[in-house]
Amino acid sequence: MIVILTGGMGFIGSAVVRHLLASADATVVNIDKLTYAASPDSLGDWLKSPRHQHLALDICDAVAMRDAFARFKPARVMHLAAESHVDRSIDGPAEFIQTNVVGTQVLLEAAREYWQGLEGSAKAEFRFHHVSTDEVFGSLESVDDAPFDEHTRYDPRSPYSASKAASDHLVRAWQHTYGFPSFVSNTTNNYGPWQFPEKLIPLVTLNALEGRPLPVYGDGSNIRDWIHVQDHAEALVLALMRGVPGATYCIGPRQERTNLQVVQAICRTLDRLRPDAVGPRERLITYVKDRPGHDFRYAMDPSGAEAALGWKARYDFEAGLDQTIRWYLDNEAWWRPIRDKRYAGQRLGGVKA
Repeated sequence: MIVILTGGMGFIGSAVVRHLLASADATVVNIDKLTYAASPDSLGDWLKSPRHQHLALDICDAVAMRDAFARFKPARVMHLAAESHVDRSIDGPAEFIQTNVVGTQVLLEAAREYWQGLEGSAKAEFRFHHVSTDEVFGSLESVDDAPFDEHTRYDPRSPYSASKAASDHLVRAWQHTYGFPSFVSNTTNNYGPWQFPEKLIPLVTLNALEGRPLPVYGDGSNIRDWIHVQDHAEALVLALMRGVPGATYCIGPRQERTNLQVVQAICRTLDRLRPDAVGPRERLITYVKDRPGHDFRYAMDPSGAEAALGWKARYDFEAGLDQTIRWYLDNEAWWRPIRDKRYAGQRLGGVKA
């Protein structure tokens, strides 16, 4: 089976590539233009596998996308390429609209043109899997509100989530209008090895190692549902193989934590694994001005996806966090050049601390 996968040098995409190549008899055509957050190192030995081919192409390039489909003739497509950091979307929304909305439309048209030329079982079995986020559903306003599921209406609140909501709607419109065999999965906050250190867990981990302030937005009460990237990758590959056109799969682990609880857990884990002579690292927690439009709570009810895919998240948050922090402790050679040259941990999102 040949799979075109976009964004396969990113955090989630690389986990999917590793899992797909290890678990299935598949060849992956990895379309990734290598933006700031991409990391070829994250593929390990799979980078040079004969079953992996990287195309340094932009999904907004219609000619290049049509050529890729014509050349490789995939049986499946998984679309992960996206700008994904909310704070960056506040500073520069145009790039998010271009990649997440225009890029998805270009990819859909290239895939539809290719699919319409197929015949028989190849056409019947073709699938286009679009990977999205729980942020498209907006904000749960209390701890008592029911989690998001496949029937939750869309209510995006940030430039990032609005761009992802638009791309989700495009995928569903192509399925409804053209009969194109596409479907969508939405998931919660991911964490794990190889995550670019602008996101909360690696940012706080590395700041704590260096004795720098640990920024917590507002009072730290905002709640997220945290899924280990390996659990997510396993669910995505199952969806790629079993997904039904027109369906939605809400993938989550039932692991809600406040942002402050996450930061405190990182401090405790680091204090245990690499004690600081100065004292417990919770002393570094620094409350900063909140992000504009900061959603209070995201949570997902994964019951539908668990039943449809025969999947359930395996990592509990504490074990997954321990594994993740150990990885960062053991892999300074990967993150140190990023901190020194590409992103030093500065505040993004249009507000100063």
